[in-house]
Parts: sequence; structure tokens; C-alpha cells
Amino acid sequence: MDPIVEAALKKWPQVPHCWDWLGLDARGDWYLRDDPTQAAGPFARVKGSRLQHEGLCDFIGRNYQADEHGAWYFQNGPQRVYVELEAAPWVWRLAADGTVRSHTGRPATVQGCWLDESDRLFLHTDVGFGLLFSLDTLAASDALDAGRWPAPQVLPFAEMPGRFGYRLSPAADRQRTP
Repeated sequence: MDPIVEAALKKWPQVPHCWDWLGLDARGDWYLRDDPTQAAGPFARVKGSRLQHEGLCDFIGRNYQADEHGAWYFQNGPQRVYVELEAAPWVWRLAADGTVRSHTGRPATVQGCWLDESDRLFLHTDVGFGLLFSLDTLAASDALDAGRWPAPQVLPFAEMPGRFGYRLSPAADRQRTP
């Protein structure tokens, strides 16, 4: 977490959380969801405005983490901004040399592979669980064929959040619980 964020948390510890204003899609892009966007539907159906400012995206990535219930958020100064996930908390990219990095640039080591019913490849890493970026599928098949990664297991997408301990929609979960 950035030092400026830690300082803001100490100065203003009681700032209310923010829900449904930020989303992460299956390509690793951040989306801002204003009131009209939220009213138009859930994140997977209505994304909002893609954030393109490199500095802002880097700041979000450096301050992105999960709470004790598996809900992912961006700590924006003293305010926790919960993130709506299209598929998983991490989106993995493969470099030409075979290394794996998250959508935030964090390096990772593959520990397990999973395929859902749509043949999307998910990777369980030392950093956490996430979806492989769709354009890196060919490079991933090379890693699998070469035996650098474990053979993929099949798991329905609906079971992945429970199995790997994350929440796709903290806002929807919040509305369902008293």
C-alpha cells in the first residue's frame, strides 16, 4: 500500500466504504461505474467507463487487495472502494520468456490450472487465483505442452469463487446479507 494511503487511513479511519463504483473485467481493465451505469445493470452486463490513465491504473493496482471475506477492493486514501469482478481477482499475462504477471504487473508462479465450461483457462498462483488473458492462450498451451505447468482440471465457473475464496460482486453480496 502506498505510504500516502496508509497516512490517510490513520488520519480518517471512519470513512464509509464505496460499493459498485469500480469494476475489473476479464481483460484486466478497470472500469468506473457512475450512478447511471449502476442503475443500468450489474457489472458483467454494463461495465461503465474504462480507465485509461496509466498513473491512476497503477495507483489502483498498488493499493488493490482483498478483505477477510474475499471481497477485493482498492484502498483510495481513507476510503475502501470495493471492486466488482467479471471473472476473478487477477488477470494473468504471459511474457515472451514464459513469466507470468498480473494485470497490476505483479510477478507470479503457476501452481495449478483450471478450465471452466467455456474453456477459459484460470491459473492458481503463489499470488492468488485469476483468469488468463484471452490473447495469451496459445503461449499457455505451449507451457502446458512443455510440462511447465500442471495439467488443467475442469471446474464450473460458478464454483470457482467459493473454491478459491473470492467474491465476484461485493455490492450484491452486501445487499443480500442483513
